[in-house]
Amino acid sequence: MQGGSLTERRKAATRLDIARTAAALFVEHGLRPTRAEDIARAAGVAPRTFYRYFATKEEAITPLLAVGARQWVEAVRDAPGALPVPEALRHAAARALTPAPGDTAASESLEWVRALLRMAAESPALQSVWNDACHDADATLAVVLAARAGRPDGAGSLEIRLLAGVAGAAVRAAVETWAAGDALATGPEGPAALAERCLTSAEGTLRGC
Repeated sequence: MQGGSLTERRKAATRLDIARTAAALFVEHGLRPTRAEDIARAAGVAPRTFYRYFATKEEAITPLLAVGARQWVEAVRDAPGALPVPEALRHAAARALTPAPGDTAASESLEWVRALLRMAAESPALQSVWNDACHDADATLAVVLAARAGRPDGAGSLEIRLLAGVAGAAVRAAVETWAAGDALATGPEGPAALAERCLTSAEGTLRGC
C-alpha cells in the first residue's frame, strides 16, 4: 500500500516538473515554436514518458494550474470556521493569491500564469486547459463549502453548486483581469486585491446560498 502511495507521489512530482518546464519554455520561446519533444528534453524525460502523462503540449501545464487551484481551495478549507462564507472566501483569496515576502517561486508561478493566460487568448487548446482547471477547482470547492456548511453530502445541491460557481467565477475574473494588465502581483491591482473586490461585489449572492 505504501509502495503504491510512493509511486503516485513520484508520478505527481514528475508531472509537476514537466508542467513547470513547459511553462518556462512557453514563456521563453512562445507556445507555437515549443514542441512536446522540447519540453521532454528540457525536463529530462523521454518523449514517450511525456506522452504517457499528457496527450498534447498544451495539457502539460495542467498540474501547474492545479497547484494554484488547490492552494485556493485549501485556503477556503483552512479559513477560520467562525467566518461567514463571504469573509472566509475573501480570507482564502488573500492567502492563496498573495505571494509571501521572499517567496520567489510563488511570484514566478503567478507571472507564468499571467503569460499563459495571455497565450490562451490566441490558443483554443490552451484556453480549454484553463477552462478545465477552473471547472475542476469549482467542483472541489463545492465539496469544501458543503463541509463548511455542515452538509458533507450536499456538494451536488443547487445551492452549493451556485455558491462554488459564483466564488470560482469571481476569482477567475480577478486573475484574468490581472493577467491582461501589467500590475504587480501585490498591491491594489494584484490578483488578491481584485479577487476581494469581485467577491465583495458578489456578496449578496454568496450570503443567499
